[in-house]
Amino acid sequence: MCSSAPIGSEKEAPRACLAELEREICELAAHIAAAMCRWLELVAEFDERGGWAEWGVKSCAHWLSWRCSIGLATAREHVRVARRLRELPLIREAFSRGELSYCKVRALSRVATAETEPGLLEIARHATGAQLEKLVRCYSGALSATLGAAQRAQELRYLRWTWNDDGSLRIEGRLPAEAGALVVSAVRALETAPGEGDDYVPSAAGACRADALVAMAQSALAQGAAASGGPDPCELVVHVDARTLESDEVVERCHVADGPALAAETARRLGCDAAVVRIVERDGRPLTVGRRRRTIPPALRRALRSRDHGCRFPGCTHERFLHAHHIRHWAKGGTTSLENLVQLCSYHHRLVHEGGFRVESAGRGAVRFRRPDGRVVAPAAGWGPLRGPGLAERQRARGIAVDQNTCRPLSAGDRLDYGLAVEVLMQRTATLVGDGRAVPREHPRPLQAPP
Repeated sequence: MCSSAPIGSEKEAPRACLAELEREICELAAHIAAAMCRWLELVAEFDERGGWAEWGVKSCAHWLSWRCSIGLATAREHVRVARRLRELPLIREAFSRGELSYCKVRALSRVATAETEPGLLEIARHATGAQLEKLVRCYSGALSATLGAAQRAQELRYLRWTWNDDGSLRIEGRLPAEAGALVVSAVRALETAPGEGDDYVPSAAGACRADALVAMAQSALAQGAAASGGPDPCELVVHVDARTLESDEVVERCHVADGPALAAETARRLGCDAAVVRIVERDGRPLTVGRRRRTIPPALRRALRSRDHGCRFPGCTHERFLHAHHIRHWAKGGTTSLENLVQLCSYHHRLVHEGGFRVESAGRGAVRFRRPDGRVVAPAAGWGPLRGPGLAERQRARGIAVDQNTCRPLSAGDRLDYGLAVEVLMQRTATLVGDGRAVPREHPRPLQAPP
């Protein structure tokens, strides 16, 4: 039945029929799904080519949050799905035609493999979004819930570490499922950023989790100190010659106490927000030790925290374990004042000192960041207003035919036998061993953060 009641005033057009509303809602849902597929394909390519790294952003997810106004957790999930779509051609094809919603594709991307993709796709065409998500949860649990696997995981647990020649630490370990889930939950709660590399380039997720592991250690040590009421639980001591701090090269010595050598810029980064003790030596023997420590007074630190709130680098959302960076380093004549300080997270503090990026004061507490090539890292995109055809016109130009039934499930929401569906999927992913038991093949684990 159509309603002729006005929308806001008597001069406005009458409301559309409910049937017309339903038709347009369903048709737009299919258009949105097809456009979302295209958007994720572009995101996957942008992520693979590292377009986000050129602006000093931590990851593709952070770039999406910055440039596309997407929440960070949602952006991470978008990047994960975008990367998985490249491995699932059948699902991607149906998604590109608007036949599958993003929610369905997101669920399928957690468990689908080359063997199970056709079966899962057929189920996805008939099931509702809620039914498919429940099925994926059941199927994922069935793949991992084997007694033998749990016993082997408990027996094979270990943790070890070694120091590399460059002074970096390499950690390797294995944990049972429940213990691993606990550690992963803690890492994900603190997960921040991708890192850098040279010959061996870790994935964005790997570097991000490495930063989270360090944050876990910092948090645990800080909580332990607070509970005991004692002094700082750990201290990093760096020996550096005064002339080295003023130069871009290591003039005499610069190294961690009983550890590897450091670059001069690394020493300056560590000295931005650290206590400095002046020692006068002769022939390697200390003559006098300065009583004054170069550190940021608590009142100044509170003012800095109140002004900056978090990391000031554009697009960064980090609000924990922040460093007070001297815009003009104190070793080169800069003052330890609010006008010469800015808060940066560990990642961007390192990027400013050792990554070629620069930060400069813009007056009245404002700061400006520049890339290594001198281009300003703008706080927002400088694009003009969008022009051109609308979404429906773009889809038709690509040969995508969409109507109100394109994204609709083939079933009417009838009851789904989850046990039977999981059993069929398990048969397709299992191989028989000597005693006739079914052993699942390797399958992709659900990833919560993009690499």
